[in-house]
Amino acid sequence: MHSAWNALAKSIPDRLASSTMIAIAYLVSGVVGAAVFGLPLQQSWPFVLASAALQTCYLILLTTSYKHGDFSQVYPLARGLAVLLVTAVATTFLAEKLSPWQLTGVAVVAGSLLSLALTGKGAARAGPTNRKGTLFAVLTGASIAAYTLVDGTGVRVSGDPMAYISWLFLLQGLLIPLVCWRLAADRRSFAKRVARYWKPGFAGGLVSMLAYGIVVWAQSLAPLALVSALRETSVLLAGLIGALFFNERFSRVRLALTVTAVAGIAAIQLG
Repeated sequence: MHSAWNALAKSIPDRLASSTMIAIAYLVSGVVGAAVFGLPLQQSWPFVLASAALQTCYLILLTTSYKHGDFSQVYPLARGLAVLLVTAVATTFLAEKLSPWQLTGVAVVAGSLLSLALTGKGAARAGPTNRKGTLFAVLTGASIAAYTLVDGTGVRVSGDPMAYISWLFLLQGLLIPLVCWRLAADRRSFAKRVARYWKPGFAGGLVSMLAYGIVVWAQSLAPLALVSALRETSVLLAGLIGALFFNERFSRVRLALTVTAVAGIAAIQLG
């Protein structure tokens, strides 16, 4: 689901319209969820608010990365960096303990994903556009790690993961369209541009909501480093999507790195 909604976001040329339609899907889902599940516990609200702000920054950075870089380069770079950062913080400051097999698996997965970003035609280009894509992908990875750690902590004190998830998406659904409208160069035509891409944008938003909802629920049950590493295995599909839909080459090197990442997943499970 994660690689699918990222591909939908990449397919929409207007990054602000893409982010806005995704957020509208969040808003609809969040309102329904909040009505069904109610409020999370009071101590989780600082985490909900912080995560909503971080994920607003993340979505703008992500769609900007796709504007400047190849899907098969930007996506694994952002996701692989996030795995490393989440693991470092979770094991150092959150007292999460991983077995040697699990640590090895996380390292292999993260290394494979980062290596995937360095292969292919996108990585070979050294022009300013591609450098911008790389820079924004790094910033995206840092924002992913930040909101993953915030949500992983917040959901555990929420009392109800579904209530936490619902309000998180509701707030994002309110905040992201406002930010996108403020960033738009031509605000008078903004609504028309959003409406032009409403179908892929809304579909991407629904899939994104389901994908991350599952992640937050998993974080209430399992170590953050393991959830983060397994979540980013969506990158294994990103190379195939890039080849089929964006004319990006899927080389033997990419295939070998994909197989290596699968080996890392196996090590995590063995641990």
